[in-house]
Amino acid sequence: MGKTASFFARLTGIKSTRTKAEDLPSFKERMSALGNLPKLFRLIWETSRWMTISTLLLRLLQAAVPLVTLYLGKLIIDEIVRLYNAGGGDLTRLWELIVLEFAVMLISDFLSRGISLINSLLGDLFTQKTSIELMHKAAVMDLEYFEDAEFYDKMERARRQTNSRVILMAEVLAQVQDAITIGFLAVGLIAFNPWLILVLVVTLIPGFLGESHFNRYSYSLTLGWTPERRLLDYLRYAGVSDNHAKEVKIFGLSEHLTRQYEKLSMEFFHENRSLSTRRAVWGSILAAISTLGYYTAYVVIALQTVNGHITIGDLTFLTGSFSRMRGSLNGILLRFTRIADGALYLKDLFDFLALRPKIVSPPQPRPVPRPFTQGIVFENVGFRYPGSEKWVLRHISFELPAGEKLALVGENGAGKTTLVKLLARLYDPSEGRILLDGRDLREYDVEALRQEVGIIFQDYIRYYFTAGENIAVGRIDQLGNQERIADAAARSLADTVIEKLPGQYQQMLGKRFENGVDLSGGEWQKIALARAYMRDAQLLILDEPTAALDARAEHEVFQRFTELTRGKSAVLISHRFSTTRMADRILVLEHGGVLEMGTHEELLGHAGRYAELFNLQAEGYR
Repeated sequence: MGKTASFFARLTGIKSTRTKAEDLPSFKERMSALGNLPKLFRLIWETSRWMTISTLLLRLLQAAVPLVTLYLGKLIIDEIVRLYNAGGGDLTRLWELIVLEFAVMLISDFLSRGISLINSLLGDLFTQKTSIELMHKAAVMDLEYFEDAEFYDKMERARRQTNSRVILMAEVLAQVQDAITIGFLAVGLIAFNPWLILVLVVTLIPGFLGESHFNRYSYSLTLGWTPERRLLDYLRYAGVSDNHAKEVKIFGLSEHLTRQYEKLSMEFFHENRSLSTRRAVWGSILAAISTLGYYTAYVVIALQTVNGHITIGDLTFLTGSFSRMRGSLNGILLRFTRIADGALYLKDLFDFLALRPKIVSPPQPRPVPRPFTQGIVFENVGFRYPGSEKWVLRHISFELPAGEKLALVGENGAGKTTLVKLLARLYDPSEGRILLDGRDLREYDVEALRQEVGIIFQDYIRYYFTAGENIAVGRIDQLGNQERIADAAARSLADTVIEKLPGQYQQMLGKRFENGVDLSGGEWQKIALARAYMRDAQLLILDEPTAALDARAEHEVFQRFTELTRGKSAVLISHRFSTTRMADRILVLEHGGVLEMGTHEELLGHAGRYAELFNLQAEGYR
C-alpha cells in the first residue's frame, strides 16, 4: 500500500509546504484507526438506544428494496411481452404486479425518510452529548493544559468532531446496508455470469485507490492547519467582538485584522483548491475505467438477449442488478476510504476525552478542616511551569496562621499570582510542600479544598449573564438563593451598582445580548468581588481585583473586606501600599523568592525593599 500511495503521489504531482509524505497516515495507521468505531457506536448507543435500533432495522429493510423492485420490474415486463405476443388477454396479473411495485416504492420512500429523520435527530443528540462531554473534560483538566498550545490544538480538533461524527455512523450503516443489497443482487448475477462480477470489481479498484490516496492528503491538510484555523477563529472574533471594539476603532486595527485573516484564509484556500482540483481530475479519469467495466457487462447481457438466451424481462433485471451492484460496490469502496479517514478524525475526539488531569484527589482523602485551626505553611516550595527550566518560585517558606491577613508585595513577575494558584491547588509545587493544618494539600479532596478558597483574580471574567448570575458564579449551587446573592452584593458594595440597573438583579450585563447594559471597570470589579463573598470560604484571596477603582473606592473596599473577613484567613495582592498596610503581615517577593516578611512598621524599620517601594509610591502623592 505504501508503494501504491507513493506511485499516486508521483502521478498526481501533489506538493505542499505543510503536507509532507512522512506526515501522511500510513495504511496501517488508517486500519488501526478503525478500532475507534466501536467506541463511536458505544457513544451513539448511549445517546439513544431506541433511535439506534430503529435506524438499524429500517436500513435492513431498505437493503432488500432494490432486489424486490428489480424483480417486480422483470415480472411486469415479461407479462407485458406475453400479453403483446398473445394479442391481449386478462390484465389482472399485470395490475397486481404494478400495484405491488407501487406499494414497494411507497414503503421505500417511507423507509428513506424514516432513516433521514432518525439520523438527523440522533445527530443533534449526539452533538449535544459530545459537546457536554468536552465541556466536562475541559472543566477537570489542570490549569497547565490551558497554557499549552498543543492542548488547544487537540481541543479544537476534538470540538470539530462533535458536529460530524454521526455522519460517520451513517456511513458505516450505509456500508452494511449496501453489503446486504449486494448479497441479494449477486445471487442472480452469479447464476447468469460470475465473470461479470469479477470484471466489475477489478475496474472499480483504481477509483478506490485514488480516492484513498486523496483522502490521506485531505486529512493531513486538515491536521496540519489546526493552529492556523484557531488563529483564523481568533482574528474573526477580534474583528467583531465587543471586548475589542474600542481598541479596534481607536487604533484602526480593522484593516490589519481583515488583511491578516484574508491572507491566512487564502493560503488555506489555495492549498485546498490545489488538492480538490487534482482530486476531481483524477477522480474523473479513474471513474472512466469503472464505467468501461460496466458497459462491457452491458454489451454481454444485450447480446445474450438478442440471441434469445434470456428474456427482455431478464435483460432489465440483470442490467438493473448490475447497475445497482456497480453503484453499491463503488459506494462501499469509496465509503471505506472515508470511513477509515473519518476514524482518524475520530481519534482526535477520543484522544482528547482520554486525557486525564494530574491534580486529583487521593483514593481516601482527608476531610477539609472547618474551621482552619493552624493555618497554612509553605515548606521550601519551588515551582516551574511544565516544559520550562525557569523557576517561577524557589525556596519559599512562610506561615499563614488561621485568621491572619497576609499581603503579597513585589514587582510584576515576582511570582505573586503563581503563589496564589498554588494556594488554591490549581498547580502542585514542583518541589517542597504546602500544609493545611499540618497536612499536605494533596491529602485533601481537590473539590472540597477549593470550596474553602474564594479567589478573585485581576483578570476576572465579565460574564454575559444577569447581575445576579454574575455574583452567583462564586457559588453556583446557590444560584436560587436570592438572599445570599443580595448579601454578597452588599458586602462588596455591588448593591449600589445593581440598584441603578433597570432590571436590578435580573438585568443582563454586557452588550452582547438584547437589552444588555454595560458597566464601568470599577462597577464590574464590585460585581466580581461579590463572588468572593458569595463563596463564604475560609481562605479569601484578592489578586489585584480593584485595579480599576480609584484610591478612595479601593480603600473603602479593602476596609470592608478587613471587617467582613475577621476570623478568616486572607491573602491580598495590591500595588497600593495604603491597602497592603491593612494586612497583619506583608510578604515581599523578588525574583521568585522571599525577600522580606513582617508587619508594615517592621518592614519600614528595616529600610529594605519594601520601605524603598513604599517611599517611592508615597513620593508620587506629595
